Amino acid sequence: MKEKLPEQLKLSFGLWTREAVQQLILERYGIELSRWQVGRYLKSWGYTPKKPITKAFEQNPERVKEWLEQQYPAIKKRAFKENAVIYFEDEVGMRSDHQAGKSYAPKGETPVIKKTGQRFSLNMVSAISNKGHVEFMILDGTFNGGVFLEFLVQLVKYKQQKIFLVVDGHSAHKTKAVKAWLEENKERIELFFLSPYSPELNAQEYVNQDLKTNVIGKKRPINKAQMKMNVEEFMNNRKNDRKQVQKYFHVSHVQYAA
Repeated sequence: MKEKLPEQLKLSFGLWTREAVQQLILERYGIELSRWQVGRYLKSWGYTPKKPITKAFEQNPERVKEWLEQQYPAIKKRAFKENAVIYFEDEVGMRSDHQAGKSYAPKGETPVIKKTGQRFSLNMVSAISNKGHVEFMILDGTFNGGVFLEFLVQLVKYKQQKIFLVVDGHSAHKTKAVKAWLEENKERIELFFLSPYSPELNAQEYVNQDLKTNVIGKKRPINKAQMKMNVEEFMNNRKNDRKQVQKYFHVSHVQYAA
């Protein structure tokens, strides 16, 4: 279970649910267990239900290994030598119809959650460091090179230390205008590209998950203005709580950057 997915063992499940484990035990050992019994066993073995991180089929394990064992250690070494701060940047889209969490209800009845029938969305670009720093920008529009450039200007403003910014391969990070600005400001900031298709290695990804689960999915904004207010409140709280931000780097996939 730790090393393989159900489909790799020719089970008709995409994730390790109680039903998947139930079927595996039946096929391997001929033992019939109830879902309740399987749940008890899983708990005793130290397994708990968690939301999985997705990995793209296009992800190259060799590129990931190179990032973890060579590229990032070199970035970290340079940052120490040059007294620079390493930030991880990412973008996130937020929709009014996003639903997170579960609700108990009588057996056979589906709980009903009331929310607006309107559909609206916002985007956000943000960055965090393992020192607990946070910068963010909420967008009522698409993320592009112009927006990213605006964010870079905000990011370096009033900063005394040089910034090493880790980003993904989004086209907005590679426009001519962005490259020209970075060249003009190379004493203040540098970009480093994460291994392709590896969102789980980006610490900012876990801020986005936290935001979408606890702000967008559970507070159910009635309009775009309220959504923006909720997001600003959440991000400003994080901005004022460095220890909480540092906890995002405790997730196993990003402990390398803690």
